Amino acid sequence: MRPAESRGPTWDIIAEDNYGQDVAFIDRALAYVFERYAVDPRHIALEGFSDGASYALSLGLTNGDLFTHVVAFSPGFLAPAAQRGEPRIFISHGVKDEVLRIGPCSRRIVPRVRGAGYSVLYREFDGPHTVPEDIAHEALSWFTAR
Repeated sequence: MRPAESRGPTWDIIAEDNYGQDVAFIDRALAYVFERYAVDPRHIALEGFSDGASYALSLGLTNGDLFTHVVAFSPGFLAPAAQRGEPRIFISHGVKDEVLRIGPCSRRIVPRVRGAGYSVLYREFDGPHTVPEDIAHEALSWFTAR
């Protein structure tokens, strides 16, 4: 099974300012996995990079009663439809990111999420719009820690 990807040229919340076909696809993918595999409902993560990070973060807060963890590598915005549950959040961003600049993006998103009461692990790194291997490993270790 391939990772979830947008049904159009970008995620529906960006293109349509609304959740729609992408959420429906993710719901079907989750149903497929839950029907076929033993899933620990206390340990389910939603992860993304760039626009996918923005989508994961927004959808993860909206569905925090399902997702226990959210990993957002270089998110550009936050647009939850609601706030449910208490997912733990990992955010990283490169200080040299020229695609989604850190100042108007993660440096504004992180205080907003923390201010809403969420536990956030935030990592800035000296690099561009990418996910460095050490950051990816840290996010995985953070998620798998009990």
